[in-house]
Amino acid sequence: MTSLMKLFHSPFSPFVRKVMVFVMETGLDTRIERVTVNPWEPHAELGEANPLGKVPTLITDDGMNLYDSAVICEYLDVLHNGPDLIPHAGPERLKALRLEALADGMAEAAVLRRMESVRPVALQSEDWMGLQARTVGRALDALEQEVESWGQLFGIGQISVACALGYLDFRFSHEPWGSSRPGLAAWYARIAQRPAMIATEPKG
Repeated sequence: MTSLMKLFHSPFSPFVRKVMVFVMETGLDTRIERVTVNPWEPHAELGEANPLGKVPTLITDDGMNLYDSAVICEYLDVLHNGPDLIPHAGPERLKALRLEALADGMAEAAVLRRMESVRPVALQSEDWMGLQARTVGRALDALEQEVESWGQLFGIGQISVACALGYLDFRFSHEPWGSSRPGLAAWYARIAQRPAMIATEPKG
């Protein structure tokens, strides 16, 4: 019997959600054991698997430790029998990876802003939070300009975008990003109904 891969998991991380959506879209969810951790607290097994102590971290069934959601998804895409979610070469690969990088950068800025906002008020930097908010705004505007070109495609780029937008809705629901970006909002409303998106929606 093949041993399970082990994914260190935090239900609130957009990057963990990205990996989990990828796993479910490729039908690999039965091959992965989720180990829920709080990445802000010491965790011996996570620290041993990933010296950065970050999630997501994947231990493959042959004992290799992988970290960073992009690397993990790249690895997973060769393990299933369905259509590739990451193009292998050429312009389509560059387009997909560029979109993934844009979405991941937007999610990272949102996470940094959230982290700053929960520090003691006296230690918070409004300038820092403003910088991250502007980064997110520019990314959203860029996505609005290209969302129409995606059609029905739901590959690594679109998965990354969907999880980043879900994080914005979860942590910054008081800032409705879709009101000035109707194309992106309509796309996300449709994508949010996919079973993998529903199953991984953060709550709490």
